[in-house]
Amino acid sequence: MAPADAAPCLDDLPCPAPDRVAARGKVALVLLALAMGGFAIGVTEFAAMSVLPDFAAGLGVDEPTAGHVISAYAAGVVVGAPILAVLGARLPRWLLLIGFMALFAVGNGLSALAPTYEWMLAFRFLSGVPHGAYFGVAALVAASLVPLRLRTRAVSTILLGLTVATVIGVPIANAVSHAFGWRWTFAIVSLLAVLTMALVVLFAPRDPARPEATPLRELGALKRSQVWLTLGVGAVGFGGMFAVYAYLASTLKAVTGVGPEVMPWVFAVFGIGMTAGNLLGAWAADRFGMAAAGGLLLWSAAALALYPFAAPHLWSMLIVVLLIGGGGGLGSILQTRLMDVAGDAQTLAAALNHSAFNTANAIGPLLGGMAVAAGWGWTSTGWVGVALTLGGFAVWAVAWLTGRRTQQSDA
Repeated sequence: MAPADAAPCLDDLPCPAPDRVAARGKVALVLLALAMGGFAIGVTEFAAMSVLPDFAAGLGVDEPTAGHVISAYAAGVVVGAPILAVLGARLPRWLLLIGFMALFAVGNGLSALAPTYEWMLAFRFLSGVPHGAYFGVAALVAASLVPLRLRTRAVSTILLGLTVATVIGVPIANAVSHAFGWRWTFAIVSLLAVLTMALVVLFAPRDPARPEATPLRELGALKRSQVWLTLGVGAVGFGGMFAVYAYLASTLKAVTGVGPEVMPWVFAVFGIGMTAGNLLGAWAADRFGMAAAGGLLLWSAAALALYPFAAPHLWSMLIVVLLIGGGGGLGSILQTRLMDVAGDAQTLAAALNHSAFNTANAIGPLLGGMAVAAGWGWTSTGWVGVALTLGGFAVWAVAWLTGRRTQQSDA
């Protein structure tokens, strides 16, 4: 039995009391190690979009076609997250984190060396395979270190690494791409992954193996309707942000009329909005639960609707891009919602959250690229974003209503 002052846990293992862990000076170091992995993933995921015009030219394809490289990465996340989560359910989580980062380092290193567009598609798919599983396991480790009432904020710390990447990492990657070539962007990410592996070795708690965590038990999460609805909110609703972000660099160039020296600053502004949204979203989730997701989706829809009107002017683009970035707070809200509704299938559910978001990462750029290719202009991605975000809100409404009915019937 766990000690009386132990933090509530999300699985069958006792958790250390947070004050004891903090007394050893380890909580912050563990979260730093996990957040570094989030930073590396954030750089590769968002920088690939920001340098899209560069690698499109380098690989000899047009920009809408190059957008499929982003979708390939997202497809890797969607496929890899459930497979790795189920197969690794019994293993110690610290070992899983190291293994996932090793695969991530290899995939990005190969992306830096891709000789053709077709090879780039394959290597980006490989890079995406460990993405969701890493975040899912890292979220469970972070949540196990704190009381249940603070778990969203602990989880958001890992996602904060991803959002900080959009403020610092992506603009730097964008500048490096323009100065030295786009291949260096992916090479740097590979090095960041190796650094994460070292930090996990040094600081992550050495949890034991979990022989009771069978693949069949993990798959039990798929029987729960609230799990599927929560995943649907992310898969559809987050697509709106990605529809715009994937072609933001092209829009800034063709519509706003700014040069490459200004683009890193715009992406940094997006990252600031995403960081603020992540922090506020985590606070709102701990206070209001799933209701916070509905409010954030409406915020995103309104911001995306302003995008086509803001695009011709840099000052208005900076404001709207900041507002759109705020929608990134949806991630931590849905992560903890899945912990609530997944029962004892925590690893799979936590990983599937990122499969859902990268389904959005595949759908958004795909539909946005189709709108551009159809001749509707770069700003049409904003209207695609509005439609996807409102679609996510509709799924959220179903999840909210059915969840309340279930609670009332249980009462």
